[in-house]
Amino acid sequence: MFGLETDVFILLFISLFAACAFEFVNGFHDTANAVATVIYTNSLKPTVAVVWSGICNFTGVLLGGIGVAMGIVNLLPVELLVDQNVYHSVAMVLALLLSAIIWNLGTWYFGLPSSSSHTLIGSILGVGLAFATMPENKTGAAVNWEKAIETGEALLLSPLLGFSLAIVLMFILRRSVPEEAKDQLFKEPKKNTAPPTWVRTILIATCSLVSFFHGSNDGQKGVGLIMLILIGIVPYHFAVKADLDPRLMQTNVTAIQQTISALDSTHLSSINRARLAQTNTELAELSALVNGPLVEGKIPNEKRLDVRRDLLLINSNIKKITADEGSNLSSAQVAQLNTNLGEEGGLRRFTDYAPLWVILMIALSLGLGTMIGWRRIVVTVGEKIGKQHLTYAQGASAELVAAMMIGMASWLKLPVSTTHVLSSGIAGSMVANKGVKNLQAGTVKNIALAWILTLPVSVLLSFTLYIFFRWVL
Repeated sequence: MFGLETDVFILLFISLFAACAFEFVNGFHDTANAVATVIYTNSLKPTVAVVWSGICNFTGVLLGGIGVAMGIVNLLPVELLVDQNVYHSVAMVLALLLSAIIWNLGTWYFGLPSSSSHTLIGSILGVGLAFATMPENKTGAAVNWEKAIETGEALLLSPLLGFSLAIVLMFILRRSVPEEAKDQLFKEPKKNTAPPTWVRTILIATCSLVSFFHGSNDGQKGVGLIMLILIGIVPYHFAVKADLDPRLMQTNVTAIQQTISALDSTHLSSINRARLAQTNTELAELSALVNGPLVEGKIPNEKRLDVRRDLLLINSNIKKITADEGSNLSSAQVAQLNTNLGEEGGLRRFTDYAPLWVILMIALSLGLGTMIGWRRIVVTVGEKIGKQHLTYAQGASAELVAAMMIGMASWLKLPVSTTHVLSSGIAGSMVANKGVKNLQAGTVKNIALAWILTLPVSVLLSFTLYIFFRWVL
């Protein structure tokens, strides 16, 4: 398959299996956050809730796009993504996947709602930092820090916003809901008794939204992982989108060349002047390649990683150049550059993609994982964050806030933690009811500890595993 030697094919299979295993674990690890409220308010039976959540997760992956997936891929430096040594790529993939799976399983076993997103991103950072120590890395490139900071801000702010917005929503409900409805919304559910139909409908709807947006955000992380594997191990097939005519690049290349020719480089910083020169060289190379003889209209196999490297560097360098205070380009010219660089009709449509079979594979893994192993974390979310039983209003508020936050993050192409957004929303709803004293300090402390430890532990794990696999392979 893919013309690989037997040992490399086996490594590819193991890597793909590990990526699906991560997404499967992600499913049963994070699904509890979506179904806890409908289970603890007796809106749905547990088996029905997890199956329905699995279907919504599956749909979310299929319809969620690939913006978050490409954000995950682009956390790593270009040099690591276009490494010609297939065994180096295998070491990268196995290190980040195994470290993420180990931490996810550990926190699931102890019933802690930790973040799969934090785990994966920490694992990627660890691999990038380990790559910086490798002798072949002459530039010292480690991590795309600009993207890492943007991702870190999203992961940090989302639970704080989830906590705050849940309090605000609970306040609005108390003020706006008629008195006769308040008794139904704000009292603890009766044991083994389903809520009124209108309340049940709201809770099922919010559960469905959280599940769908979880698929659209967390599912994309799995898609990004698969693309890392395919680009690293079988670059001839996946470094650039094979079913697009490479000659379509010429229109974008020409437009970019014309626009940046208007740049007055004398006012740019020295590093951006160097980037501008490098970009002009890469644009000229791309132009020569796509205008030269192409067999069957395809980029030659041996050139595909080079083309990917050029496309990624052109995109990265132009963004940094146009952000330079010395740039004399107008906002219209910058917008034109972004259009010609973008994924819709621009150069990035050749690198920012995922085959349908990859999306389906991840959707199936996440959907199946959703239907298994949910009980441990459901108990934590439903019973141990607050001192009181979850009310209908609290469940609806927490899930509506979570759905809004995750949906917005997916639209902005940022990864966020479903776990932390929803558990912080539940905590906020508990505080809104009876103040901070309504939280169970022990559980909140454990969740916070898992939140704090996830990043450094996953960084250390993946750093160590990458060094080990580079030694072994």
